[in-house]
Amino acid sequence: QMRCLATFDITSMAVLFERVCRRQGIPAKIIPVPRSISASCGLACDFPCEEEERVRALCESERVETASFHRME
Repeated sequence: QMRCLATFDITSMAVLFERVCRRQGIPAKIIPVPRSISASCGLACDFPCEEEERVRALCESERVETASFHRME
């Protein structure tokens, strides 16, 4: 099962991302950034890969600043 993650430099952006997604019915969940992506402590949000386009558009329209997007096995 492929998982999609968005990472953030700022905690408040991770919280905003989760809230914006959930308001649109997208099940997003804040998780620690996996070590395979970054050793620095940061936050990521897990969301369904099939929603990636919608999620990126929401980030744009809601001014949610993401550090990066990743796909993981």
